[in-house]
Amino acid sequence: MKNIFFVISLLFSATLFSQITTETIHSAKLNADREITIKLPASYEKNLEKKYPLVLVLDSEYLFAPFEGNLAFGNYWDDIPEVILIGINQNAKEERYDDSEFDLTTGLPSKKGGAFFEFIAAELIPHLEKKYRVAPFKIIAGLDATAGFLNSFLYKDIPQFTGFISLSPELAKGMIERIPERLAATKEPLFYYQATSDGDLKKFQTQIKALDKNITAVKNPFLNYGFDDFKNASHYSLVLNGIPNALYQIFSVYRPISSMEYQEKIAVLPDNHAKYLTDKYETIEKSLGIKMNVRLSDFKAIENAILKSGDFKGFEELAQISGQQYEKSMLYDYHMAMFYEKTNDIKKAVKYYQNAFMKQEIRELTKDMMMNKAEDLKKLIPVKSKGLKGGKAKEIIEEEVPATDTPTTDTPATDTPTTETPTEEKKP
Repeated sequence: MKNIFFVISLLFSATLFSQITTETIHSAKLNADREITIKLPASYEKNLEKKYPLVLVLDSEYLFAPFEGNLAFGNYWDDIPEVILIGINQNAKEERYDDSEFDLTTGLPSKKGGAFFEFIAAELIPHLEKKYRVAPFKIIAGLDATAGFLNSFLYKDIPQFTGFISLSPELAKGMIERIPERLAATKEPLFYYQATSDGDLKKFQTQIKALDKNITAVKNPFLNYGFDDFKNASHYSLVLNGIPNALYQIFSVYRPISSMEYQEKIAVLPDNHAKYLTDKYETIEKSLGIKMNVRLSDFKAIENAILKSGDFKGFEELAQISGQQYEKSMLYDYHMAMFYEKTNDIKKAVKYYQNAFMKQEIRELTKDMMMNKAEDLKKLIPVKSKGLKGGKAKEIIEEEVPATDTPTTDTPATDTPTTETPTEEKKP
């Protein structure tokens, strides 16, 4: 009975920490109180050193829920990282229109729109960064008036946001020309998504398509741009189509190696498979500000590619990664054993398989497997005469792998995903 209550309390604690809460912030810029809606990641209290990307949603009353659902679904499949989701409530008194006010001549935020811009830039973001573990990667999203407004954050020399989700934006004067200019000038990774539909307001459609044409002409390797023109969708229903497309576009680099990525980019490589893996995770860190260990499913994909290509030195290169990131597990010794086995140094292969037996099991790698591999390989070692009458005896491998062969690090082992191979098939 005590165990049941313990499990229930754990589940209740996890649920509490993933619950939606609200907070009222007094804004000196607006001379008013503003309410925000907050949802922290379920793992927020488990890893106190980890920082999370921020997704800031305008028009929170009706955009927060669809963003929450799509983020949760994507994270369940490990296609989207956990994020801190914040919504600004703007519809109690239809504040959204004052918040999005622009000067008709300059196309810049003015009056209450200017004050709302300063509220976000100078009050809300610093408050969130102080109170929560916010990573440098931040996304802002809005619909029509607020979607048009969020583009003003592009005008800053150093934008506070790296990702922009503009759903059927109402574009202010000059934005059709100014936005592409700002996107062309960025020297850091920047993600921009916009959407319209055949059922969208005609004025919006015309402006959005003109903006799309101008952005498409931008040639900047730092720009990641996505656009959708949905069919059979209204001004409001396009939101339900646009949100997942935008999130999957922005976080595409985060995803595990898929079957398509494996076939098109990895299986065709003659060598340097481990470098592909290193580059992938360096890109995740550089683009999204997320530092993470290599997924075990991604290790498996690279192992398969190495075996098929015959570039067995890749196992030694993989060992340098696995030894740093999963040092308590048998993964490093397994990779080294595979390297020596495939390069026909059987004695050293046996030693590493034996050494792996003393480490923690991981993925499909078990103690039984390591010992079986060692025993099978011993049979391939030429026998030596021991001076025994009428027979020979096999040499027994008892040496241990020198401690200096295993790289050391302070990086702790992390939870291991269960996905084993590069495939689109997911959990049942």
